[in-house]
Amino acid sequence: MRGHDLRLVAPACAAWAAALATTGSLESGIPSWTVPAACWVLAVAVLAMLRAGLRAGRGRPAVGAAGVLAALLVAASAAALVASSAWIALEHRHPPAADAAAEARDVVRATVRLDAAPRAARAAPWSTEGRVRAAGTILALDVDDGARPLPGVPVRVDLSMPVDDRAPGFAATVVVEGRLAALPGSSRAAYRLDADRVLDVGPAPSLIAWTHPLRAGLAQASLELGGDGGALVPGLAIGDTSRVTDDLRSAMTTASLTHLTAVSGANCAIVTAAAFWAAGLAGLPRLVRVLAAVAALGGFAMLVTPEASVVRASAMAVVVLVACATARAAGGVPALAVAVVVLLAIDPWYSRDAGFALSACATAGLVLWAGPLATALGRRMPRPLAVVVAIPLAAQLACQPVLVLLEPVIPVYGVPANLLAAPAAPLATVAGLVGCLLLPVLPSVGVAALQVAWVPASWIALLARGVERLPVTGLPWPPDLPGALLAAGVVGGAMVPVLLPSSTGSRARRALRGIAVGLSCICTAVPLGAAAGPAAVAALDRPTGWDLWQCDVEQGDAVLVRSAAAVLLVDAGPDPAALGECLDAARVDRIDLLVLTHWDADHVGGTPALAGRVGTVLHGPPDGGRSERALDPLVAGGAEAIEVVAGRSGALGDARWRIVWPRDGAAPGNDASVVVDLHAPGYRAVFLGDLGRTAQDALRRSAGLGRVDVVKVAHHGSADQSPELYRELSAPVGLVGVGADNGYGHPTDTALELLRAAGTVPVRSDLAGSSAVGFDADGIALWTERASGVAGAP
Repeated sequence: MRGHDLRLVAPACAAWAAALATTGSLESGIPSWTVPAACWVLAVAVLAMLRAGLRAGRGRPAVGAAGVLAALLVAASAAALVASSAWIALEHRHPPAADAAAEARDVVRATVRLDAAPRAARAAPWSTEGRVRAAGTILALDVDDGARPLPGVPVRVDLSMPVDDRAPGFAATVVVEGRLAALPGSSRAAYRLDADRVLDVGPAPSLIAWTHPLRAGLAQASLELGGDGGALVPGLAIGDTSRVTDDLRSAMTTASLTHLTAVSGANCAIVTAAAFWAAGLAGLPRLVRVLAAVAALGGFAMLVTPEASVVRASAMAVVVLVACATARAAGGVPALAVAVVVLLAIDPWYSRDAGFALSACATAGLVLWAGPLATALGRRMPRPLAVVVAIPLAAQLACQPVLVLLEPVIPVYGVPANLLAAPAAPLATVAGLVGCLLLPVLPSVGVAALQVAWVPASWIALLARGVERLPVTGLPWPPDLPGALLAAGVVGGAMVPVLLPSSTGSRARRALRGIAVGLSCICTAVPLGAAAGPAAVAALDRPTGWDLWQCDVEQGDAVLVRSAAAVLLVDAGPDPAALGECLDAARVDRIDLLVLTHWDADHVGGTPALAGRVGTVLHGPPDGGRSERALDPLVAGGAEAIEVVAGRSGALGDARWRIVWPRDGAAPGNDASVVVDLHAPGYRAVFLGDLGRTAQDALRRSAGLGRVDVVKVAHHGSADQSPELYRELSAPVGLVGVGADNGYGHPTDTALELLRAAGTVPVRSDLAGSSAVGFDADGIALWTERASGVAGAP
């Protein structure tokens, strides 16, 4: 890193740490003023020490001591500035009127300015209306005692409206009715506003309104292009990923290519360089060229909306342009550090934004490591190829600790995928942006430009889908902060030989390289073994002769039953991907009989994974659009859907099943859950869906179930249970489908105590992971994915 000015790195890191500590202070139980006060005390103390040193040395203290104190003073001052900004924001973000309305869950009328372009919210399978979500600012709040202005309270707003081009754009003002819910201090938004009614939509300021038809026109034109390429063009050009499907987004994530659809420093550099070059061709002086570049950058930022990476890149570009205007050199590291401190002072919650962190890390990696990596690689390959490889490698290495925090997986094909995408991304970006700007004035030329952009965009999509189909796309890694620190240690150790100065002797260089490589290998092998070892052992130990298999699908139900060669699945969980992984782990390809107990998302959300794989579907009373959304893909895939009530029966391999609930004429809902009583050779099981206590008591009186061997505990272990029913069942094993930290408090202490009183061992998917139950002459065999959850007891 020789030749780089690193003096501002410490202040930037100190400011980031202060922002994290202050915004998270309330959750830690300490007053929000504590962190800024400590930072200011430290700054004053260091200043006093520096002044004392100057006086003692008659204005010339020891150079080393003075330098350390000056650096510490700058870092403490930057931290104090950012912490004070966060403290002031925290003190003003919860007005009493809004807090009272949130606590009472009153319906309020709010005037909200949208601070980002609304995006489609993830729709539940039963949803019959569109919803969009956006960050915003509450300008006024109308409660029972009248309207009152608010001092710009940040809010996350969910709007019930069609997901189409009629949705309000960035900086538009909307008047809505809904309910407020307070969010923790670590969240950028102070409240969540669930808006059930949109009463009025006001236009954005004219300075921004011109961007709305450009964005809408690009989205519509890209839709007509078709295919994955058409979906990616708006993202590559202006960061609009609203047309990207979930499966394509998943493929892009697996291939580590999602950054291409997030506007970054590369996009800003293209815009500013083009404006600067065009002004230079016109013979304009340097100051005018800089102003032209700043204006172009501002217009581009408004077009793409101020996402975290855009703001960071724009701020850094402004720092560099100011340096150009004043004829002073500005290195990449000082510019990045200044941009980080300024932006954190303006909005301390950028410190918790993953996009901002990834953008800053990628920039730092490119500035500090791309050159040395290219030099090192150039000793083994042609110099042009080394440069091409070094750029994505430097960015990937710098971002890896942050990526581990987001998902504890090391991508295997990230760098090769980025190498193959590198030539296509700039072409798609430039052509897409040109097409976006030309569509309103020269439609045919604009469409032609978008067609050009479609070709490299399609290549990127094809590359992502190809990588997704490769074996072992990621290696597991320890999660959270320990995993991130380990990743940082591995990356740092790997970079030591690359960054050694050329003056280092060959013997010392070889010794240091050997130490660094050895430590990196150890630091890599240990966490990989710790993360992958248990999973590998569990896979080898996974039973093949199971009778029942409870899938770990987070907060939801999905239980497999196998008899002879036939398979029954009771419910499908909330997520198709999680259900698909469970079916693969259980080695199940075909579902002979599927029972959908009722239509809540945590029971039917995973049905898309079953399309074309199901023979017969049994379900309770239909519920309009909710049931149609779950059943239609299954029926289209060849399944037969049958509505059942108590009394229906049939066979599954060597087992017999009968439906004991609901009664004929029941209204759809939890208490109309389909309850299956399964008699198999060697055991008996009952699956209770989401029945509440009243329905459970009615079932007990009407069905006369008696003792069973396995019970699927109702409603994920909620408190609404019938002790009498569970005592009658007296099942040795109780399967509880529940997600970790689910927010509902499931399973409740009441339900766990009830199960213990009935002699039932709760096997919880949040603790045990997936689990399998088998029955033989020796009794019940229980296998769990995680040994800590064998008994499922807290």
